[in-house]
Amino acid sequence: MSALNEKVIVITGASSGIGEQTARLLASKGAHIVIGARRLERLKTLVSDIRAEGGSVEYQQLDVTDLDQMKAIVLMAQSRFGRLDVIVNNAGVMPLSPIEALKIDEWNRMIDVNIRGVLHGIAAGLPIMKAQGFGQFVNVASIGAYEVSPTAAVYCATKYAVRAITEGLRQEVGSTIRATLVSPGVTESELADSITDEGAKQLMKEYRRIALPASAIARSIAYAIEQPEGVDVNELVIRPASQLV
Repeated sequence: MSALNEKVIVITGASSGIGEQTARLLASKGAHIVIGARRLERLKTLVSDIRAEGGSVEYQQLDVTDLDQMKAIVLMAQSRFGRLDVIVNNAGVMPLSPIEALKIDEWNRMIDVNIRGVLHGIAAGLPIMKAQGFGQFVNVASIGAYEVSPTAAVYCATKYAVRAITEGLRQEVGSTIRATLVSPGVTESELADSITDEGAKQLMKEYRRIALPASAIARSIAYAIEQPEGVDVNELVIRPASQLV
């Protein structure tokens, strides 16, 4: 029997990419999956696929920048399945641009989704996990949490923040609640679709020629979750073998 069997796992940003593949994989291993994203039709399609394969899944439309919506999906998971094992804070945006382009609305969107969204996930789940005496947060960052590149300064800043938040959480509640940072290298996703700066868009198109499939990151998330009690996988960095930086 899979170590993931019967675990109750909330996944944000589940309508595509890493979130979608993580939902499919964990459901196939017997977990009860609760998925959220802004694109409701995409969620419905994913739910149909998972249920057709015998998986256990619930869904709710979710904007992680809205704390009430984040609390609602977490409470729905707890109410439906009686517990909350894991929150995968995966939702993110990446509209890259040079700082001098002054795309302030895009900066604010990254801060709201990439940082505030993770904090909202923690705020929604932590009281439940503390009350039940167990739980795990898996926060998806990026190799941008370790290095900065041109056009990515603000994006990297948000991922550095996720790294700091995850480590701080681990130190504060690590005796009973696990905290894992997953930092993908270049990975197939729709994140680059939000780039409006033409120069950054072309750079990203070249960069993504060696991209990992999102399923590779899903397997890493599953690995961190399925470890036995008392084992806390703190940080995972997953790059394509040919990605040197």
